[in-house]
Amino acid sequence: MRVTAAVMEEKCGAFNIDTVELDTPQAEEVLIKIVATGICHTDLHARDGYFPMPYPGVYGHEGAGVIAAVGSEVEHLAPGDHVVISFPWCGECEHCHEGRRAYCRRGSELKSRGTRADGSTTMRRAGAPVYASFFQQSSFATFALAPARDVVKVRRDAPLDLLGPFACGIQTGAGAVLNVMLPEPGKSLAVFGAGSVGLAGLMAAKVAGCDPIIAVDIRANRPALASALGATHLIDNAREDTVAAIRRITGGGAHFTLETSATPAVFRQAVDCLLTRGTCVLVGSARRGTEVSFEMSTLQAGRTVRGAIQGDSRPDQFIPHLVDLFVDGRFPIDRLVTFYDFAEINRAAADAVAGTTIKPVLRMPQ
Repeated sequence: MRVTAAVMEEKCGAFNIDTVELDTPQAEEVLIKIVATGICHTDLHARDGYFPMPYPGVYGHEGAGVIAAVGSEVEHLAPGDHVVISFPWCGECEHCHEGRRAYCRRGSELKSRGTRADGSTTMRRAGAPVYASFFQQSSFATFALAPARDVVKVRRDAPLDLLGPFACGIQTGAGAVLNVMLPEPGKSLAVFGAGSVGLAGLMAAKVAGCDPIIAVDIRANRPALASALGATHLIDNAREDTVAAIRRITGGGAHFTLETSATPAVFRQAVDCLLTRGTCVLVGSARRGTEVSFEMSTLQAGRTVRGAIQGDSRPDQFIPHLVDLFVDGRFPIDRLVTFYDFAEINRAAADAVAGTTIKPVLRMPQ
């Protein structure tokens, strides 16, 4: 079928809105009419050549829409269902069998190789392949193909155009808190980087009853929003001694820190400000080869430093939970979102890089 997609023709280029041919669903796939899709910095990393995916390519991995058709072996989804497309997992490796889908041993290739798991391409233009299947969806298009196991059915009374970011950035930040840290009420938590992932973690900390909740950032447009979403304290990392400030606020150090910036110096701060036996969770995505160092005595004092992918989430369970929190008014993702028409994708990407927009969401023409 003919669909409209935002095609990246070359490394670091501009998105080109064009018509491409999209396959029909295979037996275990579904076809989704995309209503809206978030732009994540991972999409922009793909644009800029961080991954081995060839050009021309179509990205997008925070798609939300309505099922248009299902493959012959799909039983749990049907046309008309409202869905969010989350991250891919193979279903066969040890991590998938253990329920740790975010750590699938084929996860990286399924996300960024540009083909289905079997190596076939789903998009063509003038007979030549367009590399898609980014996160096994490529939702920067009016329709997307995805493996049915990656697709999460959501309640119909939730605004579908707001739900795409739950697929990646929002569940990454929220899951780092609710699935990995598992803080008890009253524990202190500091978030380093008040972008969409960090603010999702901050909202999750409020849901969990953390206190104090500290937001650390350098951008002038972030403190007021962080405060409205639950931060009890705000720190300007460009002007203050952040480690000293957190130790002062918490009376010795934070129980938990969430590092979203992927900046080595900031990661070091997030570890250095921990209380003895505190935990730092890294979710920021850095280029391969990026290194960071800590004093060995810092870790010897019972502190834990670990990474987490996709919030350590089982999306079929966690995304509906987050949507319920949103509908109940306890997880106001709408405060993060700025909508753009699909044709404005390059402006939306520029605003995301500049930090003037926290979470850009593209609305598809209907």
